[in-house]
Formats: sequence, structure tokens, C-alpha cells
Amino acid sequence: MDSFSHTDDQGKANMVDVGHKPRQQRMAKASGFISLGQRTVNLIRENEMKKGDVLTVAEIAGIQAAKETSRLIPLCHPLLLTKVEVKARLSETGVSVQATVRCTGQTGVEMEALTAVSIALLTIYDMCKAVDKEMEIGAVRLIEKIKTDL
Repeated sequence: MDSFSHTDDQGKANMVDVGHKPRQQRMAKASGFISLGQRTVNLIRENEMKKGDVLTVAEIAGIQAAKETSRLIPLCHPLLLTKVEVKARLSETGVSVQATVRCTGQTGVEMEALTAVSIALLTIYDMCKAVDKEMEIGAVRLIEKIKTDL
């Protein structure tokens, strides 16, 4: 089995061996959007949602999710993250979320960035579901991925 195989000879799943890869500074950015009704946007803007400050809670949830990615996605490596930033911005049609994640290691942080965005958006959904039955999460994507030699 080569070091990039995802399964062994019996078809069992394995984590990819990254032991031979050099340590590098790594960064990934991801984004996503949740569309909301006008009433929901107004409630968030006026900080009148019953569950609290939607944008702040979503940002904190995204940070927490990035730190837990290897526990949520079975074959992800646990990483020592050096920075996680999640920004939720309210517009007239919903909330856009962007996450930036950094680490120094042998594998990238794109899954952590994507997980941060996804969980932030799900948190917004959870906090707003009592007043908005037509929310839609979408456009979750990797924006940028960089690795730099030390």
C-alpha cells in the first residue's frame, strides 16, 4: 500500500500517511451563505432573536467546530491550529460567513475552514428556525488554500 492510499488491501479505510511530508505554514479560507426572510434579517439586526446574538454565537460555534473537525470527520488528522477566524456578516437577504484557519503542519486546514463555515451557518439556522421556515444554506466553498515552506 502506498502512503496516499485511503484503503488497505482489504478495502478498509485508513488515514492518509502524511509523516513524510514537510512541516509548512498552511492557511485555508472558506465561505458560505444562508438566505433569510426580511423579518429574520430585521430581528438579527435589532438583536431581538430569542436565543440571543445570532452573529456572535455563530462565529463562536464556527471557531469551536474548526477545533473539533477531526472528531467530526472520521479520516481527518487532528491538527494544532494556530488561528481560527470566523466572520458572519448580515446583509439584506441573509448572512454570509467566512472562515480563515491557519496551522503549521504536514497537512492542510481546508476541512477545518469548511467545517467552521458549515457549523456557523447551521447555528444561524438553529437560532432562527422558530421565525423563518424558508431559510436556505448554500454556496459553501473553499476560497483559498496556501502552503508556505518554513
